[in-house]
Amino acid sequence: MIYMDHAATTPVRTEVVEAMIPYFSEKFGNASSLYALAQESRKGLDESRELVSGVLGCRPSEVIFTSGGSESDNSALKGAAFAQRGSGNHIITTSIEHHAILHTCDFLEDFGFEITYLPTDKNGLVDPEAVIGAITDKTVLISVMLANNEIGTIQPVAEITRMVKEVSKDKHQTIVFHTDAVQAAGYLDLDVNVLGVDMLSLSAHKFHGPKGAGILYVRRGTPFTPQQLGGAQERQRRAGTENMPGIIGTAVALKLADEERVSTSGHCTALRDRLINGIQERIEGVRLNGHPSLRLPNNVNFCFEGVEGEPILLGLDFAGVAASSGSACTSGSLEPSHVLLALGMSADLSHGSLRLTLGRDNTEEDVDYVVKVLPDLVGRLRSMSSLSHISS
Repeated sequence: MIYMDHAATTPVRTEVVEAMIPYFSEKFGNASSLYALAQESRKGLDESRELVSGVLGCRPSEVIFTSGGSESDNSALKGAAFAQRGSGNHIITTSIEHHAILHTCDFLEDFGFEITYLPTDKNGLVDPEAVIGAITDKTVLISVMLANNEIGTIQPVAEITRMVKEVSKDKHQTIVFHTDAVQAAGYLDLDVNVLGVDMLSLSAHKFHGPKGAGILYVRRGTPFTPQQLGGAQERQRRAGTENMPGIIGTAVALKLADEERVSTSGHCTALRDRLINGIQERIEGVRLNGHPSLRLPNNVNFCFEGVEGEPILLGLDFAGVAASSGSACTSGSLEPSHVLLALGMSADLSHGSLRLTLGRDNTEEDVDYVVKVLPDLVGRLRSMSSLSHISS
């Protein structure tokens, strides 16, 4: 099988599994207990926090381990919003965020928060000036994703945060800035001081770590109300016995991904461009979705006129290629992509999307095979669609 769905999930690296295994068996102690066995877990927890903080350029105490990207997004938005409820009720985000952000905003609306959903241009880019223009005296939180999970467009987060801080200072107003960086790990610099963010979300299984494990960075001094209550774990910001194997795996995977970021990005960029050029040269009626250059090194997203995405995926699967039509979290939905609709595309064209996301183990041979089988597949599906219209 040729795997080209790394935006959905990634295989856990051997080095990561090896680091995790002891914490299922001989190092099984509860990190909150005092005896020697438990302190082995505590040591692993502290070392993991230091590894993560080294990648993010932050203090170890600013790292919270979670169950994944969705929890990190939920906790960030709810935690910052409820903590500032007495100061304001306005939140700014974009129309192309992951559903973990959008659905959390829906939830917060039920509690009296007002949400501004900023549009993007046709390439999925948010205008920094539009973010600033949307700020009111009641704005307490802004969330703009670092890189889109469907089309790969990279947002100018550092530029936006710089401008937001200037406005916040002028207004003597606390505006917390969060970014969903789930797709960026291993491809983009995650230094929180370079990005200028107050909160940042990550999910381990997107960078060859285990599923069910994630990270939420919260800058010291950021207003934050814990969303999971109980014990005093994670400095009382996220209760529950620590998932030690998951935490160990997350930290090791993130460290490896960051160490290899430059080489992996270069490798995937070359394959990405080869794939884009090959498809555009061999198939008519295709549209590349997302920014042509300000996009993740591994992301390719096309729409094909006259054919829906699901038959393309089934045909590719039959040919031995794993891909997707968009976010894995919405793969069971019959609705067109909200991201593509936000770019101004029609519902019919949005139904014909294909997302191919590359990884460190993909090769030129993989790309050439896809470029070989995809044109015939799209051609057959278009012919079948034409015959269906004629017969009806």
